[in-house]
Amino acid sequence: MERQLSIAVAQPRCVAYDVTANAVAHAEAVRAAGARVVVFPEMSLTGYELDAAPVSPDDERLAPIVTACAETGTLALVGAPVPGPRIGVLAVDGEGARVAYGKVCLHHSEATRFVPGEPAVIEVDGWRLGLAICRDTGIPEHAAKTAALGIDGYVAGVVHADDEADVHGERALRVAADHDVWVATAAFAGPTGGGFDRTSGRSGIWSAGGELIAEAGGSPDEVVRAVFSKSSP
Repeated sequence: MERQLSIAVAQPRCVAYDVTANAVAHAEAVRAAGARVVVFPEMSLTGYELDAAPVSPDDERLAPIVTACAETGTLALVGAPVPGPRIGVLAVDGEGARVAYGKVCLHHSEATRFVPGEPAVIEVDGWRLGLAICRDTGIPEHAAKTAALGIDGYVAGVVHADDEADVHGERALRVAADHDVWVATAAFAGPTGGGFDRTSGRSGIWSAGGELIAEAGGSPDEVVRAVFSKSSP
């Protein structure tokens, strides 16, 4: 018997620091995706602004995303600074939000403000998805520790410059090959902070066999979708 999970990667437009406006853009992406899980880029809710205030899971500004998830049956994995403070992933569904993950492998500029998290897995409809944020994906030890928790897929939100458009694909292929898992990477599109005047976009989804199944272009507001599949033992 084959198990399946529909998953999308989204790269919504982003207004620096404006959680209210960005939450509306996230909700639009959730509705457009038509997927059980939608993965968003690193710090997608605030932009890559290292001085942005942490977003609490009970923040009322998340309401548009919660509503969209309730309407569509979606779990949204949203990038944001979260209490800790950490560079985090908020898992948002129709019931509300919770902090699902904090970035483990911080850059030096990030480590002056944020504390690292720990490898983590989220389970959706029997699928175990390992979580990652940007630099995590470039550290083989991170994928190995996450895979050791037992995973079927590895999902990440990243911010890469436009001249790094191939980086997340190369990393996805390595993770797929090393751990025999599907990989989904949501990459920021459009300008953001931290010197990223131009970002790569090109969010993608790769099979466990290393095949590129779906890929977005370089512009904001694009969403692509695929179906993870795996034979049950």
